[in-house]
Amino acid sequence: RLGAVADPDQTPINVVVMSQPGIPASGGASTGLQAQNGAASASASPYTNGSALPLANPPLPTTFQPGAPLGPPPTGGPPPMRALTPRKLTPRTVPQPSFNSTSNQEGIISNTNNGSMVVHNSYDEIEGGGFLATSQPTNKNPTMSRSVGYSYPSLPPGYQNTTPPSTTGTGIPPSSLNYASGPQAFTQTPLGANHLTASMSGLSLHPEGLRVINLLQERNMLPSTPLQPPVPNLHEDIQKLNCNPELFRCTLTSIPQTQALLNKAKLPLGLLLHPFKDLVLRPPQPPVYLFVFDVSHNAVETGYLNSVCQSLLDNLDLLPGNTRTKIGFITFDSTIHFYSLQEGLSQPQMLIVSDIEDVFIPMPENLLVNLNESKELVQDLLKTLPQMFTKTLETQSALGPALQAAFKLMSPTGGRMSVFQTQLPTLGVGALKPREEPNQRSSAKEIHLTPSTDFYKKLALDCSGQQVAVDLFLLSGQYSDLASLGCISRYSAGSVYYYPSYHHQHNPVQVQKLQKELQRYLTRKIGFEAVMRIRCTKGLSIHTFHGNFFVRSTDLLSLPNVNPDAGYAVQMSVEESLTDTQLVSFQSALLYTSSKGERRIRVHTLCLPVVSTLNEVFLGADVQAISGLLANMAVDRSVTASLSDARDALVNAVIDSLSAYRSSALSNQQPGLMVPFSLRLFPLFVLALLKQKSFQTGTNARLDERIFAMCQVKNQPLVYLMLTTHPNLYRVDNLSDEGAISISDRTIPQPPLLQLSVEKLSRDGAFLMDAGSVLMLWVGRNCGQNFLSQVLGVENYALIPQTMTDLPELDTPESARTIAFISWLREQRPFYPILYVIRDESPMKANFLQNMVEDRTESALSYYEFLLHIQQQVNK
Repeated sequence: RLGAVADPDQTPINVVVMSQPGIPASGGASTGLQAQNGAASASASPYTNGSALPLANPPLPTTFQPGAPLGPPPTGGPPPMRALTPRKLTPRTVPQPSFNSTSNQEGIISNTNNGSMVVHNSYDEIEGGGFLATSQPTNKNPTMSRSVGYSYPSLPPGYQNTTPPSTTGTGIPPSSLNYASGPQAFTQTPLGANHLTASMSGLSLHPEGLRVINLLQERNMLPSTPLQPPVPNLHEDIQKLNCNPELFRCTLTSIPQTQALLNKAKLPLGLLLHPFKDLVLRPPQPPVYLFVFDVSHNAVETGYLNSVCQSLLDNLDLLPGNTRTKIGFITFDSTIHFYSLQEGLSQPQMLIVSDIEDVFIPMPENLLVNLNESKELVQDLLKTLPQMFTKTLETQSALGPALQAAFKLMSPTGGRMSVFQTQLPTLGVGALKPREEPNQRSSAKEIHLTPSTDFYKKLALDCSGQQVAVDLFLLSGQYSDLASLGCISRYSAGSVYYYPSYHHQHNPVQVQKLQKELQRYLTRKIGFEAVMRIRCTKGLSIHTFHGNFFVRSTDLLSLPNVNPDAGYAVQMSVEESLTDTQLVSFQSALLYTSSKGERRIRVHTLCLPVVSTLNEVFLGADVQAISGLLANMAVDRSVTASLSDARDALVNAVIDSLSAYRSSALSNQQPGLMVPFSLRLFPLFVLALLKQKSFQTGTNARLDERIFAMCQVKNQPLVYLMLTTHPNLYRVDNLSDEGAISISDRTIPQPPLLQLSVEKLSRDGAFLMDAGSVLMLWVGRNCGQNFLSQVLGVENYALIPQTMTDLPELDTPESARTIAFISWLREQRPFYPILYVIRDESPMKANFLQNMVEDRTESALSYYEFLLHIQQQVNK
């Protein structure tokens, strides 16, 4: 049996190892987290690639006992969930698809590599659950049928398209939980929708979330402090069971009793997860790191090898792992070069394979070596690599064959492959042709968002089967077809990093960004050979997943690597009426091998009340989670239909939900655009999405940049997705300690958030915009002398350098506050945000203004114009 230990990095309450009967609900009754449709406890669906044990399930105690022992560990994967199998869907074309159209059309199973399991063409289909649950036979005697699986199954129908990135989070500190000593039986007093409504009707009170707001009159709706997720209306004892919303949250914190009620609200139901926030197959695998470097003439010109090799040298001892850690290197141009690092050699030995049509491994045993035993040879190689190819004239790139070679080398162990590429692959399998037409960049019509070959997706699925994740670092000034290359990471649970126009001399800020991001990438926590399963109360069903992974068997996500910077989302529907329960539960279980070789399991639990009225559904709406889920759905729509369809669908999502509110929940009709307080920022966030690089039109965005933005939507936790969509704006020339927070003896100022409009700027101030992966400090022409000298270290405005990207550390309180605030914003980000200091004439000023979501641009409406458009449609 393979054991799993609870992950010690989590708060204790989240580490409950669940078996299938479920968490007790009111009065100790089970909420039924078991197989649906009458299927008795379906076992973990046997792993189709023959690589892990099915699960044996010990029964749970009938009452939840905080502090009780965790019980026997599971044997192969997270606890089983009811299986979801695809229903055959017939393709049809729809003239004007939207997320929220009312007709119940059939969905479409697309064959493009868009990374999402099913594409639906209407709101009802999207929210109505394209997947019906069916039972699976229980395997009572789990045995390993054969040793480690080396073959990969053909995909079950309907799963040819799994998903890319999505997300979760807001800044709420985890609560500290104190329980009385000793196990205590847990009971819930009945409470829920009816109590809320009854008590409120008696007092004729309106909860804040339902306060009616006319957006056309109240324009300053953005709170001055970060938006917090709504708190479910639950008894405090049940509330304690819920994990931090930064890890796990739902678009609706009050679950509609029926699908009809959900349809009526026109709001998406789904979960957003950040399961491995900092926090099975063969015997636990050792940490294995393979680096694959493009060394063509183009690559050598950029100078990236110097930065990468230096970062590796600096962080070699910090790579997560233990005495079993292995490392290896491959370089390629038109041929593939392996490096023997055998103990006892005086220097690394280079082996060249020129037959790229039939790639083979020249000497399997010394190409991946124990890092501790061969550390000196590894260091020698990293010191000499950047100089080895300086005179090369080789312009071709055989990326596909190099990836095949790397896959063959890693298949026996699994691990992480880090690939560095600087151009379009031109030779061998996976060779690509330029598809970008610069004059069509701004038209939403025909841009190539779909892959031009399935080579990278197929190879990614092979990698996933052998527990190999591929991370792609694209450092390119030219079009490199990220839509095709990105598939290698999307389906293998890897990540994509993109550095447009990287050059060690001409673009020093990209060098700084690469070094900082590599440092985090190389040293952050990592989990290997992971699987994740999401379970929910009987009556609810999951039908579409978003994120970077492969769906291995109906409900099991295969994650060869899992890292703290990845987020996921799922869409759900109410399949059976929930009238018999006051509470529903969701649970994600993530089983993985730590870098120290220990099996661990992370369990996150979310309980939410069930409600029976439309008002209560709107009251519990989490506008950030809704916007994040819609963004994921819109990326899929862009790829399977078109960008303009995706944009229409986003706008329709707002129109439909506010129309539903107006017609069904608003007691007295009034002129204006009336919204419940809980959705007051919904139109603003959707307008921000329309202006985000993924979905914007009328700009000269490079195709690869747009694709990268879409990768980000699919793979970033919600908190970062929201920042890149609707940046935070602060005035920073008058920072003070008033309201500051203290972290590790540092005082961090907390200036209020400002609306994203030039109305909020003034020429005598300095304003910092935090857009997630970039920070922009705009300094007004008449900014006070104090800020210029005490923070920027210049005597007057004209002396601010055009390309200033760092603040000097001055011995002044103003400098200390500003630097402390910026450092705090940068902490723990997946991507390192470069700081640009912007003057009036600065070329970056256009980027700064582009993020002013509330203002009009040549191709997009202002916030007020957008509200008028929404009002016109809602009042039809």
